[in-house]
Amino acid sequence: MAGYLDARAHHGRWLLRIEDLDRPREVAGSAAAILRTLEAFGFEWDGELVRQRDRTLHYVSALESLRSRGLTFSCSCSRMRLGDEHRYPGTCRTRPPAEGLPAAIRLRVEPGRIVFSDRIQGLYRQDVSAAVGDFILERRDHIFAYVLAVVVDDAAYGVNHIVRGADLLDNTPRQIYLQRLLGFALPAYAHVPVLTEPDDTKLAKSRRSVPLDADSALPQLLAVFSLLGLEPPGSLASASIAEAWAWAIGSWNINRVPKRLNVRVTD
Repeated sequence: MAGYLDARAHHGRWLLRIEDLDRPREVAGSAAAILRTLEAFGFEWDGELVRQRDRTLHYVSALESLRSRGLTFSCSCSRMRLGDEHRYPGTCRTRPPAEGLPAAIRLRVEPGRIVFSDRIQGLYRQDVSAAVGDFILERRDHIFAYVLAVVVDDAAYGVNHIVRGADLLDNTPRQIYLQRLLGFALPAYAHVPVLTEPDDTKLAKSRRSVPLDADSALPQLLAVFSLLGLEPPGSLASASIAEAWAWAIGSWNINRVPKRLNVRVTD
């Protein structure tokens, strides 16, 4: 299943959001399997289960708002045509896209630095125009881009704190740029280190990437607590999942999370 799940506080309740816009890449049954895993590891939510695939009208509305102000343009450039370009070169910015070809919708990004203070990684700066250029809001296959959907949803549900992997740190300035254009409040961000192989490739995409074992949830949970700068006492080895979470919540200190982009796994 493409996408991920996250819990948010909304009007005093915790909801769960399934980011399932990329339907062609969705693996049958994956959402249900992830829900079972979250429950086995003690995650709880008492609010609604939000599926992005059911919220497309909200993304259409946001896109139309930007389009009506002249902030978007159509682009027929394929990945093959752009090749190894890390920054969109503006090919379709000032001329109509090629006729007869599917077109994506891109946001017109103007030069200027986005600066924000990440609660873990510290001060971060990026000129979105120079780094990535005019980024995509709706793909050529009419699937909405993550950056638009997540910005719209975070605003709709009053999300004011976001904690996620540091692999999304360089994506955050794009979200802030879009939040400002849409008049949304800016959340506080905190990016935790990502687990990687010794060569810095993401563990999630390596040969050692294996499903979580719900039957041994406790030791895996304690290992993650340690990676986040906590020091679980030996007595927790025989605790319940609920007791482990109660200890971690009571001991939590964001200032103890390692201030780096990745943590290498060597054994």
